[in-house]
Amino acid sequence: MSLPTRAEAWALVCEWVKADSLRKHMLAVEAALRAYAAKYGEDEDLWGITGLVHDLDFERFPNMDDQTAGHPRTELRLFRALDWPPELIHAVEAHATYLGVPSVSRLDKALLAVDELTGLIMAVGYVRPSKSLADVEVRSVRKKWKDKAFTAAISRQEIEHYTAELGEPLDEHIQTVLSALQGIAADLGLG
Repeated sequence: MSLPTRAEAWALVCEWVKADSLRKHMLAVEAALRAYAAKYGEDEDLWGITGLVHDLDFERFPNMDDQTAGHPRTELRLFRALDWPPELIHAVEAHATYLGVPSVSRLDKALLAVDELTGLIMAVGYVRPSKSLADVEVRSVRKKWKDKAFTAAISRQEIEHYTAELGEPLDEHIQTVLSALQGIAADLGLG
């Protein structure tokens, strides 16, 4: 059960994922999970790498209904074959809620809480005149939160649910994730 290095995990992402938008999503989730690991005194590498690889097979195997090769079943087999830590594997498995695997650990819950929120925050940055996260604030996110047509595919209700399960007040959660993304804004194309 050995955790890959950040460089090894990134090489795997580059091998499996060609879409720039998906890579940026994975980087955003990594940053948000690293921020939560630091906040909770957890293993930042374990949490960060979990976020970095959580959607590894989505581009190649996006069919979630495929019981054999659908997302995230293929990546889970790979992670097990590579003998990666069970905490990472469980969090990735639990983030696919349709698999029915309960989220138990803080890592499981944090991944669910940050996954979709990163997309919403990045979208807020993209529509700013500056195309930058530097001038995005919690209130900017909350304003777009109310606009149901904005990033309509992102369920605010799910984010609220998973944020509550994590035990974080929503505005504080948004700030934690926003600050993490601001820290890597250049990598996200929002610098």
